Amino acid sequence: MEGLGNGLALIGAAMAVFLAGAGSAVGIGTAGRSAAGVLTDKPERYGLNFIMVVLPGTQGFYGFLAGFLVLLNMNLFGEGGVKQLTWMQGVQVIGACLPIAVTGLISAIHQGRVCAGGILMAAKRPEMAFKAGVVYAVLVEVYAVLGLLITMFAILLGGIFPA
Repeated sequence: MEGLGNGLALIGAAMAVFLAGAGSAVGIGTAGRSAAGVLTDKPERYGLNFIMVVLPGTQGFYGFLAGFLVLLNMNLFGEGGVKQLTWMQGVQVIGACLPIAVTGLISAIHQGRVCAGGILMAAKRPEMAFKAGVVYAVLVEVYAVLGLLITMFAILLGGIFPA
């Protein structure tokens, strides 16, 4: 059973990175398809569309940050060896990573859909692009930020990792 805690902690870090990243990939793909369709007729809208295409990518960065924090707290990159976690601490790390993993996955997919709608709307009413396109997409982003904050608080302030 030695190493089980570290293995579980690495699974938690991987879940944060992979699930949030997968959501970002799906969201960017959804928004990108809409942008590509609009750009065939209106190439001058590239800059505005680019913003709405990349917005769902932020959740992937949040998941990466959470995973990186776990690895740092395990001292994976430092001198003196990796901290040995109990199986219970490993389970706690998984629990700490779940908020950004789940909110990152779901919010990125839905943000991509909102951005796709904003891109299509901006094709006909460019003056509404920021108000209706970007602002609505940012409202979805709030929940990923909240997931990241809970994950960060749990990792950094939760007392999971040994001193």
